[in-house]
Amino acid sequence: MKWNLPNILTVLRLLAAPGLAVMFLYFTRPYADWFALILFLSAAITDWFDGYLARAWKQETKIGAMLDPIADKAMVVIALMILVGYSTEHWTPWLVLPATVILFREVFVSGLREYLGDVAGTLKVTKLAKWKTTAQMIAIAVLFSQGIFEHYAVMASFGMDADLVEQIIAGQVEDVNHLRWNIEGMYWAGQIGLWLLWIAATLTLITGYDYLRKAMPHLKES
Repeated sequence: MKWNLPNILTVLRLLAAPGLAVMFLYFTRPYADWFALILFLSAAITDWFDGYLARAWKQETKIGAMLDPIADKAMVVIALMILVGYSTEHWTPWLVLPATVILFREVFVSGLREYLGDVAGTLKVTKLAKWKTTAQMIAIAVLFSQGIFEHYAVMASFGMDADLVEQIIAGQVEDVNHLRWNIEGMYWAGQIGLWLLWIAATLTLITGYDYLRKAMPHLKES
């Protein structure tokens, strides 16, 4: 393997994927959420830089082209697993379906590429697929931030009844504005993150169908 900067960034991003799960094994919340969010954002940024630098410096390599999509998929799959596993009962049902769509598509397209072998070049990454990956990355980052807001909101509201929490959200209790911000941040980060994840799941379905359509001529019996 040629150890140029783009390839090093790709390998670091690949190693960061299981690092997300490690954060929740060795740190308590919300520190695990903070570390996972920072690690995920850093990996997402390097996803853009390694490809840009490889093209700009003409350092594109076969190993880099192979590892880059694997690192992206590993980051998304492990992050979704963490989000579903650590989400509350309120959010879990809405997370499971788009997460399932994304995971199924990734496995399906990977299986297509493996089966096609030498002609897998017909399944090159499209611009829409890149937008799909971007939507996934942003959605996951927002959902990680929702977990941070949720922790502080729950800790600050511990012992309060539901009526008082509703009054705080409505702005009727002025001396605990920090709690209202945490609750509102938890709500909006969760809502926006879910919307983005459903958008990403829709793009995932579209790109998966596009890959299947391109692969069909190579799957017909002779």
